[in-house]
Amino acid sequence: MDERFSSQINDLLALFQEYSPIQKDGTFSPDAVKEAALKMMDYVIEDKESLLRITEWMENHDFWTSPASTRFHGNTKGGLAAHSLLVTVQALRFAIPFAENFALSKYSEKFSFTAEDVFISAFAHDFCKSGTYATESKKTKDFNGNWKYEPYYKTKSDLRNLGHGNESVLLLLESMPHLLKKRTVIEAISRHMGFSDLSPMETYNYSNLLQNPLVLLVQLADQTAAGWWDI
Repeated sequence: MDERFSSQINDLLALFQEYSPIQKDGTFSPDAVKEAALKMMDYVIEDKESLLRITEWMENHDFWTSPASTRFHGNTKGGLAAHSLLVTVQALRFAIPFAENFALSKYSEKFSFTAEDVFISAFAHDFCKSGTYATESKKTKDFNGNWKYEPYYKTKSDLRNLGHGNESVLLLLESMPHLLKKRTVIEAISRHMGFSDLSPMETYNYSNLLQNPLVLLVQLADQTAAGWWDI
């Protein structure tokens, strides 16, 4: 692990702390989430044409306003962006000790990753959720027993999806096609759901994917973001 990796990881975490967009109790400011995420992206993504394309893609696909789910974590306006940023921050928090430990393994010469790889793998892991939910209303009773209409999110009926992780990969490649050559990043996004998003045939070679440290890092970051902060 080189000094540049550690320095960039710490600089990204400092940027997040500067804006404090997400609180310990899981509450967040959508505006601060967007501002912090864009500032961190501008810092770490070296290809500025790719940066422009990916930010335009997020604007055009309702990334900043979409929920992260219909009823589990981040099921509120802006929940997807908050969840994506928190997963990224969790990955950054774990990245240095994770990389140090991986360097001791027999696979250390086989895989390498940068701070940009960590950021993109984590931030884009749920791109497939952008603009996939519609707002509908259901009739419920309030505290006094009076009927009222309450909005809720529902997956759009015409949704076309090639699988949770794989769809996110495809959407990311729309704006950053050069990542086709970054197998470690592609695998991390594709397999961030672990065994829960695999077909029976895919389980046969799943252990090979776990040699890639980014796969496990993003899985850990995703689980802790949803489980510890409910985002």
